[in-house]
Amino acid sequence: MSYKFTTITIKEGKWFVIRCAELGVVSQGKTVKEAQKNIKEAVELYLEDNPNSKKYLSKKEPVISTLELEYA
Repeated sequence: MSYKFTTITIKEGKWFVIRCAELGVVSQGKTVKEAQKNIKEAVELYLEDNPNSKKYLSKKEPVISTLELEYA
């Protein structure tokens, strides 16, 4: 079965930190490509260890938006 996940990548120092929004799984890499490879492996391991979590996953693409606000 194929699932789509949302990942968010930010740069922290010399590392790219990547988080799977749906599962809360986090990984990192020295490059974006390495971080993406590592998060895929981390999500696969997470799903192996938590097989019941699959029933909560959606096969539909999530809606992504941004929020902008003024803060003093």
